[in-house]
Amino acid sequence: MFKKMLIMLVFVGVIFGGIFGYHAFMGNIMKKYMSTMKQPPTVVSAMKAEFHEWQPLIKSVGSFKSVHGVDVSTEIPGIVTQINFKSGDEVNEGQVLLQLNADTDIAQLHALEAAADLAQTTYDRDKKQLEVQAISQAVVDGDAAELKSKKALVAQQNALIEKKTIKAPFAGRLGISTINLGKYINPGESIVNLQNLDSIYVNFYLPQQDLAKIFINQKINVTTDSYPGRTFTGSITAINPKVETDSRNFLIEALIDNQKHELLPGMYAIIEVDAGTKEKYLTLPQTSVAFNPFGETVFVVSETGKDEKGNPVLTAKQIFVLVGETRGDQVAILSGIKEGDLIVTSGQQKLRNGSTVVIDNKVIPTNDPNPKPIDQ
Repeated sequence: MFKKMLIMLVFVGVIFGGIFGYHAFMGNIMKKYMSTMKQPPTVVSAMKAEFHEWQPLIKSVGSFKSVHGVDVSTEIPGIVTQINFKSGDEVNEGQVLLQLNADTDIAQLHALEAAADLAQTTYDRDKKQLEVQAISQAVVDGDAAELKSKKALVAQQNALIEKKTIKAPFAGRLGISTINLGKYINPGESIVNLQNLDSIYVNFYLPQQDLAKIFINQKINVTTDSYPGRTFTGSITAINPKVETDSRNFLIEALIDNQKHELLPGMYAIIEVDAGTKEKYLTLPQTSVAFNPFGETVFVVSETGKDEKGNPVLTAKQIFVLVGETRGDQVAILSGIKEGDLIVTSGQQKLRNGSTVVIDNKVIPTNDPNPKPIDQ
């Protein structure tokens, strides 16, 4: 019995030993295979770093504001008796827009004119009597004061009647009318909006660190999504002499010619200010740079040898760079690489330091300083 148990244990041991030995053998074979197997090259696109002329720009966003713009209203109440305009009309300075009922005021004016005429007559008569010493100087002085008072009342009534004729304070384009015939208008109530659009302001803010770069008559370029691909030029006319304490920004006002009346008050604007002389920078597509919390990096491609067929072996090396301003699709590189270095522009997310690469530039990122939107 003991001999049978011993034979069985030896048999089981042989079986398990064979199994474990097989697995150990296969593991060793796989380890040798993996150690000799090379990582296939990674396909990337790449381009050489080149110098380009670069105009330093300060960018901001702002809003258009009319040089002359107002909601036409009235100083005094009244009922609308005549409307002399249509919504959207172009009007001249002083053109009559609206007439309020002035019948009662005109009648009051006639009464005051009659009183003034009587005061004039009294003054003239008493002045002649003074010449013959028939009355005293005090009486004539009283007549003169009375005459001035009556004439002042006439002038006051004339001004009141004049205010019931609403005129355009300046030439421009009218908006949409908010009144109708027979409507009673209160003082300050809006009648119609009036805008002079021959020229227009654009207001925008810049941070205080840019204050030294800004000056009066400095040229600016303005774009707006209302006119894709169009650039409007203007010049700075005013710099606010105060920096906002909450944002540390200061306000700038620039004037733009708008003879075609394309730009309207309230529109959104993108502003670029030429700041300083043109310089030359090494530039790359922004997709070339990996922006990380610990710094910006690029992959530089260089030849590190030949393969079995004599073809060059290209290796990517990760390098830290110092980046500058951006414009369009480009970014300026201040240090870290030199002109002529071959830089990976796409596919670097698959790379590690020392990875071998194959360059395929059939599809490459754009490197345009002024990209245009593409309609899909």
